[in-house]
Amino acid sequence: MRTILKNGKIYVEKNNFQEALLIEDSIIKQIGKNEDIKALNSDKIIDLQGKTVLPGINDSHLHLLGVGAAMSSCNLTSAKSIDDIIQLGEKFIEDNKGLKVLFGRGWNQDYFITGDKRLINKYDLDKISTDIPIVFDRICGHVSVGNSKALEMLNINENSRFDGGVIELGDDGKPNGIFSENAIGLIQSIIPEKNDKDIEEEFLKAANYALSVGITSVQPNDVKGSNYNQIFNIINNIYKNKKTKLRYRYQFNFQDINDFKEYLKSEYNTENYDEKFLSKGALKLFKDGSLGARTALMLNDYKDAKGIKGIEALSDKNLQDLCDLATANGFTVVTHAIGDGAVESVIRAYEKTMNGCKNPLRHGIVHCQITSREQLERIADLNICVMYQPIFLDYDTKIVKSRVGEKLTSTSYAFNSLRELGAPISFGTDSPVEDCNPFPNIYCAVTRMDLDGNPANGFYPKEKMSVEDAIDAYTYGGAYNEFKENFKGRLKPGYVADLIVLDKDIFTIDEAHIKDIQVEMTMIDGEFVYRR
Repeated sequence: MRTILKNGKIYVEKNNFQEALLIEDSIIKQIGKNEDIKALNSDKIIDLQGKTVLPGINDSHLHLLGVGAAMSSCNLTSAKSIDDIIQLGEKFIEDNKGLKVLFGRGWNQDYFITGDKRLINKYDLDKISTDIPIVFDRICGHVSVGNSKALEMLNINENSRFDGGVIELGDDGKPNGIFSENAIGLIQSIIPEKNDKDIEEEFLKAANYALSVGITSVQPNDVKGSNYNQIFNIINNIYKNKKTKLRYRYQFNFQDINDFKEYLKSEYNTENYDEKFLSKGALKLFKDGSLGARTALMLNDYKDAKGIKGIEALSDKNLQDLCDLATANGFTVVTHAIGDGAVESVIRAYEKTMNGCKNPLRHGIVHCQITSREQLERIADLNICVMYQPIFLDYDTKIVKSRVGEKLTSTSYAFNSLRELGAPISFGTDSPVEDCNPFPNIYCAVTRMDLDGNPANGFYPKEKMSVEDAIDAYTYGGAYNEFKENFKGRLKPGYVADLIVLDKDIFTIDEAHIKDIQVEMTMIDGEFVYRR
């Protein structure tokens, strides 16, 4: 099958646009001017009618199963007060009769505009119900809150402890329902396990949404915990039966080295992966938490919370041991690190495990938000991959200076500086923490503004990226993480035909409107998998 796409504005690379391309058997064979491509033999010609065409988007870090689960749970993102959270919970119970456990996610106390501006607790959730257990996750995913019924089921008391996590006590010395970092798994253990059919449906629902916003490849962290074999089996079945064409390179989270060793003896040795649509990916580790919850690990105390430096979710020794074992087995490691303390630990661990090499396994840092200039230079010198989420600026610009101070803020979220230093960068959304729609993400990278257009000149405008550089990070940059930069991420001869057609020209549109761009069509492997 030979297909021609003509009359387009096709982005090839910086300062290089073409009008048409020829696809044969899922591969781009030729690209050039209309008259040259139209002269070639073809079975089908598609008129792009002047539309802008980009390579398919590669989200370098998200939680695809989390996106699907969020679509089926109580959505708390609209809450502007604790009272709103209570009302949303009550309505969800009313609309879902017979609910055994109420799970919700997406609240953020920094967005409260009435009442107390604080973390919610068990007493707030008890106002929704004391008959069924309730678990509500903060938007960041690093704080989870349970009601009294949930704590009762777990037999939690003031003496309960959790390594690498916190079970918070209230003024009365009793657990107040707030769990952070590694302790989150404990409170979430009361949520009934879903069967394979439910998980598959949520996966495909999320995959279809991703296709609709132009995502053709994902690098999700969906595999973790004791049920990882179940998740592997579900995902393998989906791709074996060709239920989606979304390219999927998984990350697996094992904080315990024994779990990683078990993986090396089991799933690692299977032949379920074609490395085209379904690929084995990186070991994902968590060094710290989130800035919003003040669980990101800092070198010094938070400016607005003396005596607090965040939470170390993984000790330096365990981090090093896991990195060394992964490296010895040829595995990439990507580590969640937000605070400068976490970033420092990860840089040191990677430097040691590389042993003088320039990162041949492409170890990476996910988020990499709070950084000094010196850390940025070391990251670039070691060729460490960084998976950024520019969309985090929508919220973090409102809090970061108060959290870490002016000086450290000025060298943080340093997308353009790190690009100029030569480090390999890519973009993701951490969805469902943020929507996986890539265009608000690109908007934040280009304008350095929140979604309301503030601040007027951009947040530390020297870190603004060009549209082309942002697109490259989201396409070629993501492919580089996967060792597939010669397979996808560009619209050039020899690359797979993964592309998206936009409703507006992202290169000429007012930058303020980039976030509103919609995808007209999404193509994977030479086949349109979405049409608006």
